[in-house]
Amino acid sequence: MNKAFTRETDADDDDDGPALPPLPAGGKNYVTPPGYARLRTELLELIDTERPKVVDVVHWAASNGDRSENGDYLYGKKRLREIDRRIRFLTKRLEIAEVVDPAVHAGSDQVFFGATVTYADDLGNERTITIMGIDEADSAQGQVSWVAPVSRALLKARVGDLVKLATPAGVRELEVLRVAYPTRQQPD
Repeated sequence: MNKAFTRETDADDDDDGPALPPLPAGGKNYVTPPGYARLRTELLELIDTERPKVVDVVHWAASNGDRSENGDYLYGKKRLREIDRRIRFLTKRLEIAEVVDPAVHAGSDQVFFGATVTYADDLGNERTITIMGIDEADSAQGQVSWVAPVSRALLKARVGDLVKLATPAGVRELEVLRVAYPTRQQPD
């Protein structure tokens, strides 16, 4: 049978978003207040703006008749599935999100969620990371998910502590050099 006459399956719609690491079993979906606000803003933007625009395009394209070779219709339907998938993903993640304000630990020298940690490894390499939620961490900005091995190794350590990190190349020793937290924002 010609590929043009095969039916699209809904099986592709069952996964709920990008390949983000799953939450640990029984774990919580920790997220910072700004991270929660960004995810919520994205969800509302998809629901209130993006999806209605695409629905209008699909409706217009469908009214033009033959849908089998109508690019606007085919692309619009595909985009609509992507949007709906992202909406489902964000809705699920926001429902189970536990917002944790790292500013409550300001002034502490112990590593908790939301800390910006500077550490040195046993080779003398220094690195600074910020421990964030799974859905908000961006490695390009030095943000690491709280479930990442390096975060797990550093959590609850204090400045001056040596922690062990298991890596594929063997066990590494990290020394915590500095710990910082954001300060609480005062409302205007």
